[in-house]
Amino acid sequence: MKEEKIAVALSYQPEKGIPEVIAKGKGTLAELILKIAREHGIPIKEDAQLVKELYRLEINKPIPPELYQAVALVLAWAFKLNNKFKEKLLSKKS
Repeated sequence: MKEEKIAVALSYQPEKGIPEVIAKGKGTLAELILKIAREHGIPIKEDAQLVKELYRLEINKPIPPELYQAVALVLAWAFKLNNKFKEKLLSKKS
């Protein structure tokens, strides 16, 4: 039997200092979270183990210290991707 898809959305606001889970879901809800992310150009990183850990957390609560490093790697990846995208857009305008 195929494992049900899980999705978790993270938010990081520097003024808060710690990332938070802002949405999570399984099955159809997971698909909707991913669809909304794609529609808004939000990077999607697949990491099954991290998603399982994040899924256990409460929404709108800071992530626990034991997940800081793993989440920091995902956020660094997303910021790098966004910067590359911005550079690409700016180079097209020139």
